[in-house]
Parts: sequence; C-alpha cells; structure tokens
Amino acid sequence: MLPLSWLYGLGVAIRNELFEMGLLKSRAFNIPVISVGNITVGGSGKTPHVEYLIRLLQDSFKVAVLSRGYKRKSKGYQLASKTSKMSDLGDEPYQMKQKFSNIYVAVDRDRCNGIERLTTDQATNDVEVILLDDAYQHRYVKPGINILLVDYHRLIIYDKLLPAGRLREPISGKTRANMVIITKCPRDLKPMEFRVLTKALNLYTFQHLFFTTITYENLQPLFAKRSKTLNSINKNDNILLLTGIASPKQMLVDLAPYSKNITSMNFPDHHFFTPKDVEAINKRFSELPEPKLLITTEKDATRLKSIKGLSKEVRKALYVLPIRIRFLIGKEKMFNDKILSYVQKNSRNSILAQREDDHQS
Repeated sequence: MLPLSWLYGLGVAIRNELFEMGLLKSRAFNIPVISVGNITVGGSGKTPHVEYLIRLLQDSFKVAVLSRGYKRKSKGYQLASKTSKMSDLGDEPYQMKQKFSNIYVAVDRDRCNGIERLTTDQATNDVEVILLDDAYQHRYVKPGINILLVDYHRLIIYDKLLPAGRLREPISGKTRANMVIITKCPRDLKPMEFRVLTKALNLYTFQHLFFTTITYENLQPLFAKRSKTLNSINKNDNILLLTGIASPKQMLVDLAPYSKNITSMNFPDHHFFTPKDVEAINKRFSELPEPKLLITTEKDATRLKSIKGLSKEVRKALYVLPIRIRFLIGKEKMFNDKILSYVQKNSRNSILAQREDDHQS
C-alpha cells in the first residue's frame, strides 16, 4: 500500500502548500475559535476533550460547538434543539447537546458557513466562543487556538499515511498546532516516558505539550433506574463490553482491575446498529453465565437507546460508562489559564473596546 500512500501524501502536501501560499484562503473570525482535532483516522478522544472545554468555559461565556455531524442524515446547517434527533446531528453532537443543554450545538460540513450562521442568526448571535470539533484538516477556518490530539496507543511518529497507515496527512502537519495533547495515557506514566515522548514529538518552542488520561464516572443505566459504581462490580462478574468506537483498547485495560471476565464486542466507529446486530448482541449476552453486566460508551448509548429488539435481559443489564479526561504532571492549570486568557482577550467586547481605544488615540 505504500505507493498509494505516496500518491495520497503528494495530494495532501499540494493542498497544504496552496494554503501556505495563500492560493487557498483561511478565514479568521472576530470571535474566539478553538479547534480540536487530529491527523489520524479513528478516535483520539476528541469528544471528552471538547466536553472538558465546555465545562471550563460555560460558566463565564456563551459556548457553541460546531461539528461536521458525521453520518447524520440531514443536510447543510442544523442547529440542535430539544426536539432534534440523533440522525439529524450525528451521535457526538447529539450526545453533547443532551449533556449540556445551555450551550449551542450546530452541525455544518462548511465550517465557515457554520460560524457565520452562529454569529449572525438571531437565535445564536450572543455566542462568545466557538469550539470546532474535528476540524484540524478544515483549513478554510483559521482558529485562534489549534489543539492537536495524539493517541498514546497510536503515536503519529510511528504511523504511515493512508492507506498504508492511519495518518490523514504527513507528520509535518503537527506544526500547525498551538497545543498538542497526548491522550489516553496510562495513569501511572513514568517521568522517563514523559521525557521520551516529549523528545520524540520534537515540537517547536511555541507549541505546548500536555498529557491526559481517562477517568470514569458512575455507571448509568440506559433503561433501568439505579446507577452503580465501578467498585460495585465483582471480580467474578461477567462483563460484555459493547462498543462502536475506533479504539476500545484503553477501556479494556481500565476495566480489567474490576473483573477478570470481560468479553469485547466491538463494531466500527459511529456504527448504526442493524436488526442483525441487535440479534447478535442478545445472543452473545444470553450466553454469558450469571452474574453478568453489559457496559457501553456514551456515544454508543445515543444509538442504542432508540433501536428496537433488545431483549429484556439486555435492557435490564445495560449500563453506560461516562468518561472524563484528567491532565497529568500538574499541567491542568497551565492549560486552563491559556484557554481562558485567549477567550477573554479575543472576545467581541474586548476587540470592540480595543478598537475604540485605538480610534480615540
């Protein structure tokens, strides 16, 4: 596949060079725009990192999340509402709107148009900061902060371009990032590993490197009523881990201390479950001996909740495992301060006040 990767890389390199030369235009906006993305195919933890930014900003600013809306069935610009369906938005934007009802969530393949609509439409023109979900390659927008996520289990420095590997563009694309976050790190990552990874990524001095790990909240029932803690799981419990995400490896590692009997049933990322899939899930779970539990992700739960045919046994035992991210080596405050400082300095009110001062002087 390497010859195809070379051809693919040539096409990406030409496109990037056209942006560098100004023949293709990147547009900046008079509002704080923060992009979160990666240069690989598959999950690197974009959604929990965007949700971290929402929690950081929502108490002080009116936040909007703009996403492409991958695999949605609608077209063009769509603003999420209380009545929006998952199929209108895509699973990840729908999940964020369900969790954060006080923010704006919109989807549009054309990010420039999406930002224009968010900032000018009467329903959303009080927005103060826009988070771009999965827009690292969408270079028609010039974000104020570009955050590149790198999966600890699939480091870009050891990867190859599509289709031989998982890279969407050459590793040199990392130079566009203001911040690089190595995600899904083991919680006990050793100081030596921090130094090795820092040296291997070979970032510029203006780029800031952070490390995050995954933490888990209480298990939430999708159909039943009572939540339960991970510590309530018995070592002898049989767990069926049902996922439709790109990389469930870290979840398997993290759940291993709670049970010695974990069966993984993994579907492709953003998978829409078919009646045949439902039949397979029912069968696989029925074959597990008691006591047993079925655990899935928040993203998969948005698709599982509306499907028909799940057995009573499955519905009773189906729990969602919410995740959050935590910064390692004491760098959370540094990250927060940089984000908050950028948004405060580049808010519409700050820019307007600065223009008035310049005019008076």
